[in-house]
Amino acid sequence: MVEREAQVKTNRMRLKELILQFSYQKREVRLASGRLSDFYFDGKQTTLHPEGATLVGQGMMDIIQEHFAEAGAVGGPTLGADPIATAVSMVSYRRGFPIPAFIVRKEPKGHGTMSWIEGASHLQAGMRVVLVEDVITTGGSILKASRAVRDAGLVPLGVVVLVDREEGGKEALEAQGLKVFSLFKKSDLLS
Repeated sequence: MVEREAQVKTNRMRLKELILQFSYQKREVRLASGRLSDFYFDGKQTTLHPEGATLVGQGMMDIIQEHFAEAGAVGGPTLGADPIATAVSMVSYRRGFPIPAFIVRKEPKGHGTMSWIEGASHLQAGMRVVLVEDVITTGGSILKASRAVRDAGLVPLGVVVLVDREEGGKEALEAQGLKVFSLFKKSDLLS
């Protein structure tokens, strides 16, 4: 157990290094929420890196196993959740707790199934799912994805994010009944 805890701590420190190296930018940027910010976290730069994806998948799977053990699938809004959901699904398989991934589109598919959700053939009505995202600010993208998931007959249990910018997103999501966990908060990374 001590060895496992030491490995988790080492992985967390390494993931922090990767986020600061690849995902953090000190510059003015307009966020998806429309707000201006003097810094930016582009989580995809870490989650699309082989080591970053592995560490994110492991860290998020730890949270899912501890807090959402009844989860039957993992997914979230495209594009931030795409590599995360895949990484978590792969880790879940290796751990003997296989949960499929899904992706919530920005708008319904314009042909074929006309679906909001990719990977739906692995999902069943009433299935409990966990939503993932790279970064939350206001929580708007996750709220939209949560509505699409509910409309598809799934039950969102909660949310796991790579970085919480600590700008009200967690509180907005929890006000909608979604428990939120993050691998890092802005204050963890920039202190």
